[in-house]
Amino acid sequence: MLGLRLALQRTQAAAAIFQRSAPSQNGLVKQAWGMLSQQHVRGMANTKDDGQFKTWKPLAPTLRQRRMTTRKHLHKGGPVRELTIAKRRSGGRNNTGRITCRHRGGGAKRRIRLVDFRRTEPGPQQVVRLEYDPGRSAHIALIKHMETEKLSYILAPANLKPGAVVQSFMCLAKRVPQNKIAATEEELVEKKVISDGEEEGALDYTSEGLALHAGGTERVSLEVGNCMPLKMVPMGSTIHNIGLHPYGRGQIARSAGTWAQLVYTGPTGLAQIKLMSGEIRRVPVDACATLGQVSNVNHKHEKLGGAGARRRRGWRPTVRGTAMNTHDHPHGGGRGKSKGNKHPRSPWGRPAKGGKTRLKPNSMVVRSRPRR
Repeated sequence: MLGLRLALQRTQAAAAIFQRSAPSQNGLVKQAWGMLSQQHVRGMANTKDDGQFKTWKPLAPTLRQRRMTTRKHLHKGGPVRELTIAKRRSGGRNNTGRITCRHRGGGAKRRIRLVDFRRTEPGPQQVVRLEYDPGRSAHIALIKHMETEKLSYILAPANLKPGAVVQSFMCLAKRVPQNKIAATEEELVEKKVISDGEEEGALDYTSEGLALHAGGTERVSLEVGNCMPLKMVPMGSTIHNIGLHPYGRGQIARSAGTWAQLVYTGPTGLAQIKLMSGEIRRVPVDACATLGQVSNVNHKHEKLGGAGARRRRGWRPTVRGTAMNTHDHPHGGGRGKSKGNKHPRSPWGRPAKGGKTRLKPNSMVVRSRPRR
């Protein structure tokens, strides 16, 4: 790298001297300078992007294992300024200046993207572009309301393309009175939500049946990126950005490549979803959910390569407990590489591997995730 820079500086100086000595040959100088610049750029092309991952030529040891997901399809510029706020950092310290969260500090400056997790705005919205968000592992999509031209950010589902149209049907569930939801079997048969040949209590979970059952007249479009209450989602669908409270913001399955499967739903009560970990839990049927899987599926295969990449992301070094003194860590002290015949534990004495830390179980969990 240093040799290339020196060669380029010498070439620039020689071109400047030649231009001053022969002003009539200005066109020839520009042509030669353009050829040298092209060669310099060609020599600096040390990256390779195969459409899935971006790798680097090993000009340094940290670049040999570095592998990042491709960003060729993302927006090259910055975000919409009005949809961001400044991120103020504390370096892991509380109001008294003491470190309460270790391994935090430094890093590049960021701005927090204001992502709409509630999706309460009705009407069609067109995807303008896909963007990179430094504050999360998933990509985000800038959408524009086709009637009000209002801009907002949402989590980008996988395979969402610019120009696609997404909608939110949360407004249908909000305006439905409870007496319409608790309709009788005869009313549902008259509205053709339940056919005459079906058993009592069976519901038609097609888009038309769900829209009629919710008391609305609009068709519910089951396209990737559309948001709706869980009672309008067909069972077995892949969903993400799932809420924990009725009409609340999405809180589950928001990281890159995550998804959940709707196991059971109904007009009232609680639905059941199966998470990627294998856990099955209950969620209110009026909670929001977005169809599809979260984007940036290959994020789990990324390799940062070196410690500098972690420092630029705001992480400081982690010191092993065995390398500390006795009063700094339960594993510290002793002669040589020893933990003092103690089970792995945190600096405060809590079990670090395999110990149970949950004091009371969660009543909303039907089946916990399988553990080793």
